[in-house]
Amino acid sequence: MFKWLFILSGLTTLAIGCATGQNGQATLETVGNVDLNRYLGQWYEVASYPAWFQKGCTQSTAFYELLPDGKVSVINRCLTDDPDGKVKESKGKAQVVDSSTNAKLKVWFFWPFKGDYWIIDLDEDYQWSVVGEPKREYLWILSRDLDMDESTYADILSRLPGKGYDPAKLNKSSHKE
Repeated sequence: MFKWLFILSGLTTLAIGCATGQNGQATLETVGNVDLNRYLGQWYEVASYPAWFQKGCTQSTAFYELLPDGKVSVINRCLTDDPDGKVKESKGKAQVVDSSTNAKLKVWFFWPFKGDYWIIDLDEDYQWSVVGEPKREYLWILSRDLDMDESTYADILSRLPGKGYDPAKLNKSSHKE
């Protein structure tokens, strides 16, 4: 999840006001409402679509914190899969772009490039989240816990095709305590 939002900004264009998005797909729907204060904090990557900017990363996490100006601080971390397992960190900011739901954000790690961060599925207790973007090239399943139980994961996967995502493209992540 590092630099992905930086890269997304160069790759993503929105079809505003259109009934269909890129490649004739239906417009990607987000969740109806996100309480940003409940969304803040630590998240662990459970699974994601492969992204070249995450190559060589394991145990990926994201930490979100509200800034005084209303923006959100974003800190993505992972361990490199080299023998030393060094920490790789990317710092950025996010800003809500749809205040009616708080489910659509723009994130940037390098100004002026911004990428879409859309919350497309969310546990009512904010224990897991699914983040995508309109072109459906990127997808992350996030959890508050190091591990997600298999039934919850299976339920999330069952909803992805209806959102235009192929669950077979996901790589499951692992975390060590």
